[in-house]
Amino acid sequence: MTVDQLPGRVREFASYLNGLLARLDQGGGWCAVFWQRDPDGMQACLGGREVPPWDVVEALLQDLATVHGTEAAAREAAQARRLHADALAAYDNRPGARQDLSDRLDVTLREQRYAAERLAQLGRALDSALSREQAEALHIDLAWARDDHERASARCAELRARMGRLEHRAEPAGRPPAETLTVTPEPAPAPAPVKQRKRRRGSARFAGLAEDEAATGVAPQVAPQTPDASVPEAATGRRTPRGARFAGAVEAPAPPEPAESDEESGRAVAAAVEMLERLRAEGRTGEAHALLAEVALWPAARFPLLADALQRTGLGADWATLLWEAASLPPARLVAAADALTAAGRTDDGRQILRQGVARPAPEIGEAILALDTEGRHREARALLDTYVQVRPPEEAAHSAEPDPQRLVPLLLRSAQQISDQRHWDLLHALRVAGLAS
Repeated sequence: MTVDQLPGRVREFASYLNGLLARLDQGGGWCAVFWQRDPDGMQACLGGREVPPWDVVEALLQDLATVHGTEAAAREAAQARRLHADALAAYDNRPGARQDLSDRLDVTLREQRYAAERLAQLGRALDSALSREQAEALHIDLAWARDDHERASARCAELRARMGRLEHRAEPAGRPPAETLTVTPEPAPAPAPVKQRKRRRGSARFAGLAEDEAATGVAPQVAPQTPDASVPEAATGRRTPRGARFAGAVEAPAPPEPAESDEESGRAVAAAVEMLERLRAEGRTGEAHALLAEVALWPAARFPLLADALQRTGLGADWATLLWEAASLPPARLVAAADALTAAGRTDDGRQILRQGVARPAPEIGEAILALDTEGRHREARALLDTYVQVRPPEEAAHSAEPDPQRLVPLLLRSAQQISDQRHWDLLHALRVAGLAS
């Protein structure tokens, strides 16, 4: 398809994207990362042959904020969202678009599962790191793996929403949408050393465009962020967020988990695993992931049963994905899940879910600790804080004291002292540099 044959709205967005990049330092920030990892994909988007996922546009707007300020980026965002949504709608009107989207979803879901497995591998390696240098290198790899998983998750949601809109327009008679096929979940709560190596990067960035080899030994110059929850569906191509990864978005106290018998738990787990096996066998990967997202919200007591059942049926990769989904549960429920796994003899899984759960912005961790401490849930607060101080760099951990330094600094230092004198000193120094301790 030549440029002249492109739909007008796709050409308009491509022109806008070229103008946006012209205002950026293409040798720095996320722009440099995208050019390094998938130059063919970037050229395809700039030429209008492809429309980039929204998270790519959002990252470029972060670069714009760095260069021209947050106000300029905020003004730009509204136009970018409108043009991007219009371009997607026009692009998806092409013949064969439905099959193309399905193929891309399969690729992106594989990237998502790979990232979840990589996170588990790196988390285990971090526990056995023999030096501070090794731990710092692992933190860099973890940052990339988290970013890969978050972007892949957002793109899966975007692709499913685009497919859903096509199906809605066609009004097909047949299989109901994925949401009606999942096991009915419990009411959603409101909330050693690994060698750095090259690996396939392109598909995680541009949902299957080009898969070039690129080195992974540098950290992103902008902190990886999840897509803006305030972006409307029309702009992001995203359905309403569902599952444990979005459970913390509702600011209300989590209801107590309902008591149930071992027999009830066993039946629910068996039904979920049976359905997951069927979805995997039929290649219905999008629906399988939606099921895992809902199961992540289940009572903590079911997690050991799920682990055993998934691994017994050869679905170990799905267990890794489920752990990653559950890592975004509200803090008290996160600790409860870790406790249940540890009590069942799955100590490594319990540690892993906590490690992944503390991969949140530092101020958010501070607020969570304060909330647990205020509610008198001191054991949960301590479990969360001990893991956080152990796996995060002191310079980052120090910023978790910002919400209330008077209360949080002593708690942070107490956890650091339990690890080692060196960690206590490093954290104290970081707190002083940040102006949070004397």
